[in-house]
Amino acid sequence: MLEAMDAHAVRRWCSQAIALVRRHEQELNDLNVYPVPDGDTGTNLLMTLQAAERALSEVLEEQTPGDALRTMARGALMGARGNSGVITAQWLAGLAAGITGSRALQDAAVAAYEAVAHPVEGTILTVARAADGATLRECADAAAVALARTPEQLPELAAAGVVDAGGRGLVLLLDALVQTLTGEELSHEVSVVVGHAPTAALSGYRGPAYEVQYLLDTDAQAVDKLRSVLDRLGDSLVIVGGQPSWRVHVHVDDAGAAIEAGLEAGRPHQIQVTHLTSSKAEGGPRRPDPTARAVVVTAAGEGIADLLVNENAVPVRSKPSTSDILDAILATGAGRVAVLPTDTNLRAVAQTAADEAFGEGVKVRVIPTRSPVQALAALAVRDPARRFEDDVIAMAEAAAACRSAEVTIASREAITVAGRCVPGDVIALVEGEVNVIGQDLLQVCCELLDRMLATGRNELVTLLTGADAPPGLAEALTEHVREKWQLVDVHAYEGGQQHYPLLVGVE
Repeated sequence: MLEAMDAHAVRRWCSQAIALVRRHEQELNDLNVYPVPDGDTGTNLLMTLQAAERALSEVLEEQTPGDALRTMARGALMGARGNSGVITAQWLAGLAAGITGSRALQDAAVAAYEAVAHPVEGTILTVARAADGATLRECADAAAVALARTPEQLPELAAAGVVDAGGRGLVLLLDALVQTLTGEELSHEVSVVVGHAPTAALSGYRGPAYEVQYLLDTDAQAVDKLRSVLDRLGDSLVIVGGQPSWRVHVHVDDAGAAIEAGLEAGRPHQIQVTHLTSSKAEGGPRRPDPTARAVVVTAAGEGIADLLVNENAVPVRSKPSTSDILDAILATGAGRVAVLPTDTNLRAVAQTAADEAFGEGVKVRVIPTRSPVQALAALAVRDPARRFEDDVIAMAEAAAACRSAEVTIASREAITVAGRCVPGDVIALVEGEVNVIGQDLLQVCCELLDRMLATGRNELVTLLTGADAPPGLAEALTEHVREKWQLVDVHAYEGGQQHYPLLVGVE
């Protein structure tokens, strides 16, 4: 059935599927009422496929069709968004595994079913299993027929007057595959009219409050244990992938517990917490635990986010909105939350989120920090045994005692206290003020460290290398400090932040 599939066809299919899903993105969002009526299936599927396309574009050598499909599936897995995105990634993996057989689409459906803890009929799984026929066109037609019947299988769909959004997305992928391999343009239209019922369904949603997703680096045995733990915590559980990385998706009321379970199982990263709705079964907002505490910190890079998770803090991705920070605060389920905005431009945003959280019964304190290194210093002194207000004061004092600096590249000409800089110069800023200007990155970084350490009474240097830092920068700087400042400890990490090859903290 897929005899015409080669590596080039896989790339064309991915591009064609993206174009088709983008054209129907709003339609898919409007259809989205199950399992959560949050109107984002189209957006999630589009972002998942775009991640798959990026993975394909990064492969330069010639690939077999199976290798290309595996690359596409791996990219979809690493960038999967939402329940439908995760299941689609597993479906692609199953398709890659069975491409040489005559029942590749059925193998893909089996893989998708195996990924879901509690499969539900009337969803994308049902549509995937129905894609069976002698030709690819017959498979796509059969999937479209199964899609039209999904309201008969799920009362939520029938009440809203829609077909399943994830299943509709899979039909679009099959239509794109038919067009790629045969040149025949298919247009399976939705036979059920979308009205205003999805909005009504949203107001009556009674499921878990949060969607938690993350990538997890661990082994298969740990995943089996994690699956059991998360199954008890919530629903819509999907875990896909294979050693060393797995994509975890679950809907829970206690987002913190879901993340902690990931920490016990391995190394979670790319953590995403989405507040699905504040409406619960009792008809009121979810009440926080007044005895529980949490810390929310903005994270400018994946490495920084990983460090925060290891310190039992909840990371919020770079440049968050007020609602992003508020969602993270509420997702902790704690009644006492400290927020550390690691950028001075985010302090007002964080304070606005804190004010909004007060209306939800959460007491929030914003601790002024201008850099991730100050946040790490604050987390190092956190003590749950202290009163919350005393702990906030201790964290604020630790952050203030940590001198921060950053190294970047000048983008325009300017007159600074350290002299004139021009575009392309390497500049080092201490507490926001230009301190060193030069042309060589390593030389500027070493001079910066020497100036910061020359004041004496320093015990610890923290180095966070950025996404654009050259290989060996952290090692060279660590060696420099150990040779010249023998009494100072050095901790170096990959921060992954953009625009700043190096962030420095001195305590």
